[in-house]
Parts: sequence; structure tokens; C-alpha cells
Amino acid sequence: MLPWLAHGHISPFLELAKKLTTRNFHVYFCSTPINLGLIKQKLSEKHSLSIQFVELHFPSLPELPPHYHTTNGLPPHLMSTLKKALAMASPNFSTILKKLKPDLVIYDFVPPWAPSLALSHNIPAVEFLPVSAAMTSFSMQVTNNTSVEFLFPEICLRDYEVSQFTRLIDSSAKDTGDGALECFERSEIILIKTFREIEAKCIDYLSVLVGKKIVPVGPLVHTDPIQEYEKNEIIEWLNNKEPSSAVFVSFGSEYFLPKNEVQEMADGLELSRVNFIWVVRFPQGGKDSLQMALTKGFFKGLEIEEWLWRDGLPK
Repeated sequence: MLPWLAHGHISPFLELAKKLTTRNFHVYFCSTPINLGLIKQKLSEKHSLSIQFVELHFPSLPELPPHYHTTNGLPPHLMSTLKKALAMASPNFSTILKKLKPDLVIYDFVPPWAPSLALSHNIPAVEFLPVSAAMTSFSMQVTNNTSVEFLFPEICLRDYEVSQFTRLIDSSAKDTGDGALECFERSEIILIKTFREIEAKCIDYLSVLVGKKIVPVGPLVHTDPIQEYEKNEIIEWLNNKEPSSAVFVSFGSEYFLPKNEVQEMADGLELSRVNFIWVVRFPQGGKDSLQMALTKGFFKGLEIEEWLWRDGLPK
């Protein structure tokens, strides 16, 4: 397994690895030492018998010390450098494949060179998308410049947003040395982190767009027991709400909303009058600014559950 260097990719890859061990797979989980060190505690003694961590070492770059061989805490201006370092590490990955001789490589959409490198060793490769079918199919629909309307017309981009989105994809392709979406062409089937009960239409739509069989592998959430306060408060709070009446808002484990975007999201939630759970992440020292913003009038008259704001933040 070779996931991209972000926790939001590594975590579902690890959960998929755990599922595969129940089918008698032995998994070599490949990433940088800094990332593997962060996920060791998520591996139980039982799983450690069948999942083996393999370190992928990067070449030495003065501007990218080893603690930056991950997107966790990476300064934004070093993202292209990180992708460059990953590409430069492809010979090391080739050496790993030659030594371990796995029966299969499961790769992420970054790095795009992983499937061709695996095939050069006569090892089949399968892509795993640790994102939703809705987002993937929508991205494909936008970047392919198709005139076909998306499955859900309410989800759309304005003209200026399409150009911004396309530039983002093009920039990513430039950083990786290949188009990230081109890796679809190198896998006969595509695994995806979702299930048909929620995303059947998007799974089928994506299958048509890429001309591949899409295999959902489930939500792949961390399976440790839920903490007591979550059992007693969050789950009970949700159980007391009507079906389809609560919104979960999160922008990933490594994105910090600037103040103006916090304001935008707060205004939208207040106007919607829906029940919500909003996960807000802070950079180091950032909690004070959000606390100040909240006390200055966010959510005017809106009842906010105490458990939603932990670490001393106000109701």
C-alpha cells in the first residue's frame, strides 16, 4: 500500500489494510518515517502480525527536513517541494518492490507514477480512492469539460469557480509530473471509500465517466470504541433528532479555516436553522481568535450545545 502523505489518506488506507487482514492478506504499509510514527498507536497487537510498516525514505532536501515529509503541519509553500521529494523517492520505492515482491500494489491518486512502476516489476496495481464518489465524479465532470449536467444540479460551480478549480488541478499535475486523474487509466478496477446505500448513483456515474469498474469498500472509519462522552452526549443528541435533520461540517484534518471563512460558515449555518455538528480545527495558538470571533456575535440567538465547544470555548 502506498497512500498519499496526508492523514486523511493514510487513515482510510490503514483501515482498508485491517479489513484485508481478515481475508488472510499480509500488508506492507509504505510511507515516510514521520507518518508511520504517528499511526503506530492505531495498530493493535492483533493487526501488527499482518500489517508491516515499511519506511519510504526521501532524498535530502535542505528546505524539506524529515519532519516535513508529511502534510501534517507542512507550511503551504512547501507542498510542491513535498510532491517533488516524493517523485524523487520513486527509485527507493522500486527497491522496496524488488525486495518484497508483493502480489499487488494498492496506490493513491498521488503519486501517479506508482502503477507504472509496479507494472515494471510485473506486479499488478489497483487504485484506491479514499474520497467520496460524489466528489470524485463531480471533479471528473468539471475537468472533462463535459456539457452533461451533474447528477445533482444543485451541486455546481460558477464560471469563475470552474476556471479556479481547473487551475488547481493543473497545478497539482505540474507538481506531480503527471495528471493526477490520469492514474485512472492504469487500473482495471478502482476501489473507493464509500458504499452503495449512500452513493449508488455517484458510483455508477463515476464508472461511466472513467470506463472502469468501481468497487466500494465501505466507509472505513476507525473502529476503536467510542469515548464515553460521545456515547452519552453526541450519539444521544443525534438520536433525539429527526432523520436527515442534522448536518456534519468538516473540511478535513489538516485545513484551518481563516477568520473570514469561519464567519461565512457560521452565517450559513445560522441562516439554515438546521441541527449541525461542526468540526473546527485550529493551528497552534489559533483558538483565541475563534473564541473572540464567537463572542462577537456568531450564531446570534442560536442554541449551541456545550459539548460542541471543548477546551474552554464558550457555548
